Amino acid sequence: MRIHTALSVIAACFATCASAAPSVVAVQCGQLLDTQAGKLLGPTTVVIDGKRITQVSAGRVAPDGATVIDLAGQTCLPGLIDSHTHLTGQTSPTGYSDQFRWNIADYAIRSTNYARVTLLAGFTTVRNLGDNANTSISLRNAINAGVIPGPRIFTAGKAVGSTGGHADDSDGYRADLMADYGAKDGIINSAADAWKAVRQHYKDGADLIKIMPSGGVLDESKSADNAQMTIEEIKAVVAAAKDYEMTVAAHAHGAEAIRRAVIAGVDSIEHGTYMNEEDMKLMKEHGTFYVPTIIAGKYVEGKAKVPGYFPPQVAVKAAAIGPLIQGTAGRAYKAGVKIAFGTDAAVYPHGDNAKEFGYMVEAGIPPLAAIQAATTQAAALLKQEKDLGSISAGKFADIVAVPGNPLSDISLMTKVSFVMKEGVVYKQADQAVPFVANVNEGVAPKEMDYGL
Repeated sequence: MRIHTALSVIAACFATCASAAPSVVAVQCGQLLDTQAGKLLGPTTVVIDGKRITQVSAGRVAPDGATVIDLAGQTCLPGLIDSHTHLTGQTSPTGYSDQFRWNIADYAIRSTNYARVTLLAGFTTVRNLGDNANTSISLRNAINAGVIPGPRIFTAGKAVGSTGGHADDSDGYRADLMADYGAKDGIINSAADAWKAVRQHYKDGADLIKIMPSGGVLDESKSADNAQMTIEEIKAVVAAAKDYEMTVAAHAHGAEAIRRAVIAGVDSIEHGTYMNEEDMKLMKEHGTFYVPTIIAGKYVEGKAKVPGYFPPQVAVKAAAIGPLIQGTAGRAYKAGVKIAFGTDAAVYPHGDNAKEFGYMVEAGIPPLAAIQAATTQAAALLKQEKDLGSISAGKFADIVAVPGNPLSDISLMTKVSFVMKEGVVYKQADQAVPFVANVNEGVAPKEMDYGL
């Protein structure tokens, strides 16, 4: 059997999938959250033709011949955006040993399920910030081709960092297993390396760049917050990315790494644990977004207490960093720093992304601002305001619904009952809708039907 045909058959057999969309659909919402105006509207009808919204009208109306979806009693919101995910992996007690036993295909196959559960949780768009083998680029392409269900992915491919830094996959290995990675692998040690790495990412098909200017929690090195890239290296990454119309996300826990990244012109700071007042002031001046990932901090804090879950040096870092991120997020919001919703999905189990909303509200971020962080603000960070972030005429028909008013009960964001992406319904009445995969995608011509 041809390889392409076999993969298509497997894709068609996924348990949860989505049906093809009729041409004109009228979604009748009990309420609708206007994320641009910051207002909760009453009964509203959203008319969709194909992939895009054509009309948003007050009341329960529908064009003649339109297929009506009745969401009475539910609140419609724009499809949610998670600005920090890793769809090709997931933390587990065996994760540090799995990397020596699993093939790239093992990660790729699992990623299809991670993508599915993320979509069914209401996240129709994600920014994927790092993988080990550009697997997320292939995942994005398969979703775009209709082979598998999943969110719209904007991916950074491999992260960019320095030798021995948070992006160096061989941290903690014995000497004969340590790799001497180069710019092609995302490991840089000069401005020239930075340009080469960005150009390679463009060649690989990445949508944006993720850099690691500080240490991190889950690698096996000692520090979670030391500065690991020079300002010249970061500036070179940003300059090269700008040439290729890419944005730059910066993983940074330490205050000095944050300062360097902001001055160098990155678009967002991820995690930002030890962000200080100077950093916040600089971020406001430069218009830099902050993506807190509170849920990841909470999760690793809890797992650090479980004997053997993390290697000892990782557990120490997790116990120190985990409890601090939520407080930083609250201070950043009060200081007026722009916040985009992001969770670091993979650090915790995929599909639980919406728990971040509750943690944001606990930090002092109002429910409306938390939801806008996952809609209008996240769309602005992606530079996709034209297509995403609100339920408006002309934008993609990405619509989710929850059973009640999330402004008065933010926990409802974890109870998404309806999911539509680009006019296709993937979940309705809390149930996933059967998906018809594009089984012809990638199939070779008949005359190629022989084994070699």
